[in-house]
Amino acid sequence: MSSQPHEQPAVLAERLAHSGLRNTPQREVVYRALLHKRDHPTADEVYSRVRSEMPSISLATVYNCLETLVQCDLVRQVNFERGPTRYCPNLMPHAHFHDEKTGATHDITMPPDLIDRIRSLVPQGYAVKTVEVTFHGQMPPAS
Repeated sequence: MSSQPHEQPAVLAERLAHSGLRNTPQREVVYRALLHKRDHPTADEVYSRVRSEMPSISLATVYNCLETLVQCDLVRQVNFERGPTRYCPNLMPHAHFHDEKTGATHDITMPPDLIDRIRSLVPQGYAVKTVEVTFHGQMPPAS
């Protein structure tokens, strides 16, 4: 995925077309919201962000757009135990750190060789589809 803002609509349109789908203004606004602030928002948070640009958009449409973006491999779903699904546009191999106190989620870059070592732990005969590594914790109190 390109990091150039002017190329993002083209990347979205290309991926959608490859999946047999068409680009829509709703999909564009949702995708832009995820790329603009990469803080792993929930669908409700995305909805709040896009309403100023597209007041007529519904929460159901935001959910549908997010599902489409996931299916087209433009966004990853991130789940933390009982919390709501969050959405991450970072498609590079990485882990997450979830701050249990603030709810903030941070990307952690993982070296490719570490991902390969994790994949090698899978029982013989199985194929790894995805690897998800999440660290949970919080900043220690100031001393």
